[in-house]
This record gives sequence, structure tokens and C-alpha cells, in this order.
Amino acid sequence: MISDQGENVAQFGSRPVVITRPAAQAQLLADRLQADGRQVVVLPLLCVAPLDDCAPLQAALAQLARYAMVVFVSPNAVDAVFQHLRDWPSAVAIGIVGEGSRLALQRHGVDENAVTIVAPALGARMDSEELFEALDLVLLRDRRVLIVRGQAGRDFLTDMLRAAQIEVDHVTAYQRLAPVLTPALRAQLASLLAGECDWLVTSSEAMRNLVQLTMEAFGATGVVKIQRQRMIVSHHRIAETAQSLGFLHVTMSGSGDERLIAALQSLA
Repeated sequence: MISDQGENVAQFGSRPVVITRPAAQAQLLADRLQADGRQVVVLPLLCVAPLDDCAPLQAALAQLARYAMVVFVSPNAVDAVFQHLRDWPSAVAIGIVGEGSRLALQRHGVDENAVTIVAPALGARMDSEELFEALDLVLLRDRRVLIVRGQAGRDFLTDMLRAAQIEVDHVTAYQRLAPVLTPALRAQLASLLAGECDWLVTSSEAMRNLVQLTMEAFGATGVVKIQRQRMIVSHHRIAETAQSLGFLHVTMSGSGDERLIAALQSLA
């Protein structure tokens, strides 16, 4: 999706903004940026798909009452769970690692008025390390926590919780898939590489997929071009991934749409 806002573009920067989130999560940010006069391209570099077998997820959700807390690793995890769940049990606390997950919960009617929600402190990095710092380990000790995620995830939070004598279970709620290089996607990439864009990347996996797709479509010459594009990322680990992949212009914004937009404004 490309939207040209005419005269307003010059006021807020002429570079197109490429949003690389999964399609379902991209539209709100796209609408805000278009309203501010930016050209917006939605180019999902990560596809979120339902599980082939939902039975383990449904079984875990049927036993939510046995958990002191459920941790959602992403908005995708929230949305996937509420495909199978109508009401959240108020006695089961929720842990989140980013503001996107809080907004996803709100879309499903769950907020701090209904349940205890634990998240990193305002101003802190939005990641598992900061969530762990925010947890009441004494309250959770000898109790059980469920972590809801994609096919796999980082083990930091699991390891730290278990070291604190907290039992941890995991359940997979969705699949993360790389996009397929279709002729339409190849043409879109070619158009973007022909100019200069601001790329918003909120996943290390998406960053790796971008390089892989570019290599598949255009070879090493294309990769050199994408490495010269301006990348705005939401977390220091994504910045480290980008730098390891040879990207030359990487700005870290912090988690959440407000910080991404502020970073864009600072570069305009």
C-alpha cells in the first residue's frame, strides 16, 4: 500500500516510510503517518499464521487458573490467544514486554481495571530483562508462569524465573513465516531500492528476512543497496542484528509507535 499525500510530504520529509510489521499490525501506524503527510509503504517482512494444530494451545488455555501469571511475548501472542478465549480470568496476572501488547489486550477488553498487568517501567527498554526486573519474585515463588510465544523464543526469562524457584511452562500460539518472493514483492523491493526510504523494523527476524529476500531477488548488488538504506529499529538487539548484517544507517527509537514516530521526525 502506497499513499501520496501531496504538498504535506514536503513539510514532514519526502522519504517514503516502509513499515515492515505483519500486515494486521501495520495499519494503525500507517494511518498516523499518512495523516502527518508521509508517504507510507506497508511491506510485511514477517507473516503471522495460525498453528497447524491448535490443540496444545487450547489445552493450556483451559487450565489458565493454575497459573499465577501469563506472559505474552508480543501482540501476536495476545491476538492468537483471544482467538480461542472469550474472557480473561481476573485472578491470573499478565506480563507484557511492550506497549503494543498492552494495546492488543485493550482491543480484547482487558486492561488494568480488569486484571493485574506487569510491564517494564516507563522509560525502560521494553524487553524480557526489564520485565523480569518489574516482577514480584517473592509473590511468584513456588507458583507457575505460562509464557505464550511463537514457535520458539529467547530463554532468558525462563532461565531467570526458574532460578528464582518459579515453575515455567511454554505454549506456542502462532507461526512466524518469512514472506515468499513473488513477482509483485520483487517489483516492490526493486522500486524501494531505487530510491531512499526510512525503514521501520521491529523484529530481528524481519531484518534477517529483508536481507534474505533481497539476496534472493537481486543478489549481492541488491544487498549492498539495502544496507545503505536508513533503518529505524525499536530495540537494541535489533540494532545489533542490523549492524551485524552490514547496515550502515541504524537509529534505535525504543518500543512503541510514539517513539518510532519521534525518531522519524528527528531524521526528517
